[in-house]
Formats: sequence, C-alpha cells, structure tokens
Amino acid sequence: MKVTAVSTWFPTEKAPASGAFIVKDLHAIAEAGVEVRLVHLVAPQVDDGTRELEYEGIKIRRIPFRTFSPVGVARVGRVLPTYLQGSDVVHSMAMSALAPVAAARAGSLEAQKIPWVHTEHWSGLTNPDTLGVALRVARPGVLALEKLPDVVTSVCPYLSAPIRRARGESSQKPTVEVPCVVEPASTLTPRRDTAKTEPWRLVSIGGLVERKDPIFALKVVAELLKRGRSAELTWVGSGPLEEASRNYAASHGVTLRLTGPLPPEDVYRELQSADLFIGPTHGDNFFVSCAEAILNGRPVAVGAAGGHPDYMRDFVGIALEHHDVGEYADAVEHLLNAKPNEPSAEAIAGSIGQAFSSATVGMSYRRVYEAVLESSLEESNALLAALPSWRGW
Repeated sequence: MKVTAVSTWFPTEKAPASGAFIVKDLHAIAEAGVEVRLVHLVAPQVDDGTRELEYEGIKIRRIPFRTFSPVGVARVGRVLPTYLQGSDVVHSMAMSALAPVAAARAGSLEAQKIPWVHTEHWSGLTNPDTLGVALRVARPGVLALEKLPDVVTSVCPYLSAPIRRARGESSQKPTVEVPCVVEPASTLTPRRDTAKTEPWRLVSIGGLVERKDPIFALKVVAELLKRGRSAELTWVGSGPLEEASRNYAASHGVTLRLTGPLPPEDVYRELQSADLFIGPTHGDNFFVSCAEAILNGRPVAVGAAGGHPDYMRDFVGIALEHHDVGEYADAVEHLLNAKPNEPSAEAIAGSIGQAFSSATVGMSYRRVYEAVLESSLEESNALLAALPSWRGW
C-alpha cells in the first residue's frame, strides 16, 4: 500500500520543532507496513531551500506554498497531481492542507481517482472564541472543505462533533477518531509523598501563549503560597508571554523555571520530576501534554475545554469548567494532599496504557486506508467499525 501524505507542517532547518505530531503519525503509519511519503507544502518563513530529502527514513518532497493564498492554492493544485502519481491513498494532514488537495483533485481526473483521507487537529473548529479575526472568518470555509474527503479522522470525539455536523451522518462520508501518538514511558519514577513533602513541584508543557495561559498558572501558584503552601512552577516551552511570565513571577515571589523547548526524553524527565501537571488551557482538542503527564504517572489539574476529559479517568486528575484561581488551587491541594503516593504512578499511567501508542495509531490508520480502498460499502464500514474504541482501553 502506497500513501502520499500532504501537510504544511513538518520540520525544516529553520523550524526544527514544526509538525512533530506529523512526524509521529508518519512513523506510526510506516511501522504498520504502509509505504508512506510526504509532500511538504512549505511556507516561505520556514523554507530552508531543500526540495528533496529523506527525514528519519521518510521521503520528503517540498513545494513552496503561501498558506491561505488563493494564488498559492491554485499553483500547488496544478503541480501536486504529479507527486500523487502511483499513490493508493492521499492523506492530507491538518486543515491548511485541505484546500491544496481539493484544488489538485478539481483540476486532475487522475487525482480524483485516488481515495482521500484527511486528519484534522485544528482547535479552531471546537473553540472559535480563541481565534483571531482572520481565522474566525476562515472557519466556515474550512468546515466546507471538511465535507470533501472520503474519510475524515479527528484526534478525539470532541473534535469529531463539529466535523460530523458539517459532513452529515452519511455512512458514505464517515468521520472516525484516531488519536495522537503519545508513547507510554519506558520507566516510571514513583510519586513523592506530597502530603508530607514540599515544595510542591508543578509542571506545564506548551507554548507560552494566551490559550495555554501561563500567567494564570502562576496566579494559582501565588494563591497556594498565600495559603501557606510551598509550591513552584516549571514551564516547558517558549512563546510571546515569556517576559510577562518572568515579570509576574518576580513581582509575586513565585519560583518559576522556564526550560524552553525540550526533546521528548527530557520532557518525560521533567514530568517525572514533578508532582502535578497544571494545564489551564482555554481550548485544546487532544491536549498531548496532558496525556503525556498521565502516561508518566502524574496527576493533572486542567481546563475542561477540550477532548482530554474523554481519556481522563476520575482518579487521575480534575478538569475544571471555570477559569477560577481559587478552584484550581483547591484542585491542586486536593490532588496533592491525598494518601501517600495514591494513586500510584503505575495506576495513573495504566489508565491509558497502549491506547495512544505508535503501534495502535499506525494500525488504526492502516484500517482507514483499507476501508477507503474497499469497493464494498459494507466491508468499508466494517473496517472502520473495527477501529479501537476511544474508551476501549
């Protein structure tokens, strides 16, 4: 089986951290026995000038592309069919790849014959209030494009809901869930007895941006200090709120450690050095860092806006509906004042287990490909029905 993926997100020398989720998915697909290659529609600001390369065993072809430019979409639509030749399936990944693939199919009869799978991640479909004006205006157009692929996969039921409303409930245009790849930790560090040990070590992972709200996380730590608790925050990531975060921490006596972006093994090390993950998100879909925290055996106090409550068992943490500093501080105290080391790191990590592993995700995508290649609608639906249940672990 030969699959050509198309994405605007992928690492370059100018943006080595871009599209890490695409890299993980492609490796998972390849490990499932699928021959996969990628057409990277590369934006000018991250274009390093390479056009053909092999990245960690994946064959890449880069095509310059200005995202959301009508001229750019039309140009890519003319050249993309050439790179789809010989493919059994074309797999667009993330919403900015929808229009180029649609344009390629509109202008090429050969491209139209290739089954089309699309994977969606965009939180703008589920949390439009977090968008700027331009993306809010573009959102209805994106939903219209979501109607076109043969199968759309989303990373969680939360995201599937608006996509299904746009596509309808037809069995001929299914929408199914395939999660992000989040590998279980190879080893687990036991939890500390936080009922007796301070300072409490809180950690968060993600961009220092308004949607992730690092200032709010610092306010929670400041509230814990007011209550007589000793607590500190480590934030893994970077972003425009870095200086504001440092300034808030300094002016409120909060110990803040900013690590910047880290490789996966160091992210897991930071999680296992912490007592609790705090994620006051204003809107996520899968919320990879929340899943990483659970798989590293740490309880979580997170915002409820997203798909992550679907994979959070009650004993692993609390998803808070309200963005209230006092409620978050209460949640942290509740989770860290429990019986010594209960639940254990092993119990917390085991609540997800292998459900988001590369092997599980790769085989799920393979079944989706087999479904779109199946001539019988009945057999196609049976293959999709065999996907692992979201709550089946």
